[in-house]
Amino acid sequence: MSDLDPADGPVGVGDAVLAERRRLLAIGYRMLGTLAEAEDAVQETYVRWYRMTDAERAAVRNPQGWLTRVMSRVCLDVLGSARARRERYVGEWLPEPVPADLFSGAAGRAPAPDDGDPFDRVSLDEEVSTALLVVMEAMTPAERVAFVLHDVFALPFDEIAEAVGRSPAAVRQLATSARRRVRAHDAPGRGTREHDDVLAAFVAAATGGDLAALTGLLDPSVTLRADGGGVVSAARRPVLGVDHVARFVLGILQKRPTAVLAARRTGDGLAFALEDEGRVQALVNARVRDGRITDLWLQVNPGKLTTWSA
Repeated sequence: MSDLDPADGPVGVGDAVLAERRRLLAIGYRMLGTLAEAEDAVQETYVRWYRMTDAERAAVRNPQGWLTRVMSRVCLDVLGSARARRERYVGEWLPEPVPADLFSGAAGRAPAPDDGDPFDRVSLDEEVSTALLVVMEAMTPAERVAFVLHDVFALPFDEIAEAVGRSPAAVRQLATSARRRVRAHDAPGRGTREHDDVLAAFVAAATGGDLAALTGLLDPSVTLRADGGGVVSAARRPVLGVDHVARFVLGILQKRPTAVLAARRTGDGLAFALEDEGRVQALVNARVRDGRITDLWLQVNPGKLTTWSA
């Protein structure tokens, strides 16, 4: 538990301020893609609050807004250096998958259609899918912050402008550009029923060793990415094509005859935890389009599996 957790926060800091931690963590995760980085950003935000004098804190008329602005600036700094860190990352980098209900209720409602951008809206629920986070990796830091704060947390553009140091009009353009990226990749998806049915069939074929059924569920353009972070063995480059992906998956299961794939729920819908030796060793997730898997994600980095347990 963080030293700055609301449960044991410093005397003199109001409960309302401490209660913002969960919301700030939800913002940070969506902006940064991992819980560890989000936790660090929340910690830094509270440190900056605590460093102020009592008089300075008392002068803040909207503590929630202050914390959100500072959190956004901290995340902007992290995102600004993320590209260089990702270039040094061993193998493929994937966002950290989290349970679907981890941040339930922490996000604000989507802005109303009369926000001036009614034809450029992207309908999002409170969860953030792997597909969406992968697309967000291609956004500029300012686009990502504008998108998260406006489309997920319903902040008006003038407030976001203060956080990113741009004009409200510029922030609106950033959010519009971000939405176009999301729409181009259909990242929010079209509901989870098809996703869940296809992924369940995929796992059944994989555990049954049925190569023909497995390949029939893969799109010709399928790509598999595995994130081991240099900590555990994983494919360091994307695995491309139906035959290569299918045989790669079967090979993993053949090497782990005692492993089981247990259903879990993420923002994408159904996912499967690879459980072996009493712990979750991987989380298998996918993007499904038109009844076939187009992207398969294997998170095997132990540092990104901390919210899952066997």
